[in-house]
Amino acid sequence: MTPKALENRCAIITGASRGLGFEIATRYLEAGASLMICARDPVVLRQAALALKGLAGPSQSVIAMPADISKPADVAGLVESALAQFGRLDILVNNAGVGGPGGAIESVDWLEWVRAVEINLLGAVLLSRAILPHFKQLRYGKIVQLSGGGAADPLPMLSARAASKAAVIRFVETLAEETRQYGIDVNAIAPGALNTRMLDESLAAGPEKIGPALYQRALKQKKDGGAPLRKGAELAVFLGSSFSDGITGKLISAIWDPWQRLADHIEELRGSDVYTLRRILPSDRGMSWGAQD
Repeated sequence: MTPKALENRCAIITGASRGLGFEIATRYLEAGASLMICARDPVVLRQAALALKGLAGPSQSVIAMPADISKPADVAGLVESALAQFGRLDILVNNAGVGGPGGAIESVDWLEWVRAVEINLLGAVLLSRAILPHFKQLRYGKIVQLSGGGAADPLPMLSARAASKAAVIRFVETLAEETRQYGIDVNAIAPGALNTRMLDESLAAGPEKIGPALYQRALKQKKDGGAPLRKGAELAVFLGSSFSDGITGKLISAIWDPWQRLADHIEELRGSDVYTLRRILPSDRGMSWGAQD
């Protein structure tokens, strides 16, 4: 990619006041974009906006708006305000998410479980719904969805996180097919195991809530440093840029996948199940008993 891969582009980034969202916002500014950032905490959001404005160039804008992405009115106001400020939108980065409650499904707080799904899944759907009419009118747009832990593997004792993360990937794959004819690309990022507030929440919950195996894994991750935030942020820049045009409906690992070279394989990726969720058949594992005569 060129250093200014997002020059003259305008983006909404949710959950941008800290952690990976703030890192993505920083990389987007470096790549030349103007930003609308949002988060639920207005104090932390204001501090983030001030820091980001200090990085913006003379032709770039950074605006911030407190918003709860699970509330339709907040989402509508966010998109309307961004369009009023910029005149257009090119990229939506659905980064906002929560870890959800820890514990066995029969004893976990039900309202917290539902709340996690509302933010992780329904918030992404609401924002996509709100911005799609504009993208369809442009016949171009990028939706970048953060996913990760729980999307492809079970997460015992963290069922709300696992279920919502898996569901949002199938939403990405489905939305990609719905919007392919409009030149809209919809992709998801697995950023790796990050040392963010979500990890601290898991550690604070303790082994009795998230299970001893996951707790030990979290302790090791905290000690080792986790995956670099910049890896996921750089992939978010790539997926928001014209260099990824035609890549859609994929779940891409920032750490393990050769995403820098994916533009060379667009025809191979189109219509294939590479980088998607799928059901594993016995024959995929060398077993013959699953074949139908």
